[in-house]
Order: sequence, then C-alpha cells, then structure tokens
Amino acid sequence: MLICIGGRGFYQEWGKEAVEMTSGKVINIPAEVKHWHGAAPDSWFAHLAIEVPGDNASNEWLEPVSNEEYAKLEVRM
Repeated sequence: MLICIGGRGFYQEWGKEAVEMTSGKVINIPAEVKHWHGAAPDSWFAHLAIEVPGDNASNEWLEPVSNEEYAKLEVRM
C-alpha cells in the first residue's frame, strides 16, 4: 500500500497508464503486481509504503524506469 503524504508523484502498473498521487491518495497494490512509483518531474514526493506480511512473499526490486518512459509523464500530465 502506498499513501502520498506530500508533494506530487505517480504510480504506474506495468502496461497501464500512470496514476497521479497527491496528498491523501492511497494505492493498494496486490502481491505480484509489477509497478513503479516516484516523484512527478516538477515536484518532490513523500509517501508511506506499507507491506502486509504474507507466506512465501518477498519484495523484488526490478529495472529502473527509463528516462524515456519517465519523460512521457510530462506529455500526458
């Protein structure tokens, strides 16, 4: 679960459009969902990340978001 507590950011699941995050926005992320989250190009972003323990669950850091993909946010938003 992600909770935006300040600034402006984005959350994006693999293959889907980015979702804007501003203060108070909560995103529930089911297990095994590939995603990224971070600050908007023109803002800082503060968030809480809460993980609910599960059996045989793990956190896996994947490849970074490319500059090309990140730059697309400016065009859409």
